[in-house]
Amino acid sequence: MARFPRRRQTRNIARGAVSRATAAPKAPATRSQDLATTVRTAPLASTRRLRRGGLANVVVMTVAAGIVGTLAIPAYAFAPGGEGPQFGTSAETALTKAQAQSVEVTDDVIAAPLTKDTYSAVTGAEIQAAAEAAAAAEAARQAAEAQMASYAASYSGPSAAELAAAPVYGSADPASVFAVAQQYIGVPYVYGGATPAGFDCSGLIMYVYAQFGISLPHSAAAQGDRGTQISVADAVPGDIVMMAGHNGFYAGNGMILHAPYEGASVRIQPIWTSDYWIVRI
Repeated sequence: MARFPRRRQTRNIARGAVSRATAAPKAPATRSQDLATTVRTAPLASTRRLRRGGLANVVVMTVAAGIVGTLAIPAYAFAPGGEGPQFGTSAETALTKAQAQSVEVTDDVIAAPLTKDTYSAVTGAEIQAAAEAAAAAEAARQAAEAQMASYAASYSGPSAAELAAAPVYGSADPASVFAVAQQYIGVPYVYGGATPAGFDCSGLIMYVYAQFGISLPHSAAAQGDRGTQISVADAVPGDIVMMAGHNGFYAGNGMILHAPYEGASVRIQPIWTSDYWIVRI
């Protein structure tokens, strides 16, 4: 029983010590203690700043990855070969593939006309040949003019027009016409000639018929139009043999009396072509 008071006393002593310790004012911190505190807290602040910077970097990288992923979605969504029906090949797209194709068109489709440029390259030799041909043509023209001047000066008789106005002969039956035409065998060919100084093919016929009072144009085609076509089987000497660009008197037996070409004279010769017809005036 004598022990209990001692325990209470001990506890009171302890409580008093605690009270004193609590109530005792703190001693001011020394400079060494402040430096120690600063050293201990500095790494902690640095660590906190590093943690905040790392967290910011993580946030930026996360946002960037999200943006890239968002931009990549349309490219992936529209990439060919997808399994969805929206990625299927359309009929129009299928036609663009390099493979055999066929297209059906209606019967009333008109093909577009094709044209091409008409320009072509010309060599120097071709230019030279063209120049020489032009020079030759000019020389021939000058020679023809000189010949016509000589031709006109060499004949002083009546012209075809004057003879048609005052005919020499009466009826222009084929036989009579052919007899007059034979008088001019040997007359030289002159282009444009229509007198005994020189004849061309239609000039000979015009001059002969003028002597019978029949005026004909100085043109083979026009003379053919003035007559009546008959069959070759019915042809007689004095009828007119007509062919493309040329004519003459029928001489019988498949022969023709005509002024043939430059350098030749009025003559009788076989008809050289089957492409001819007979006209009677």
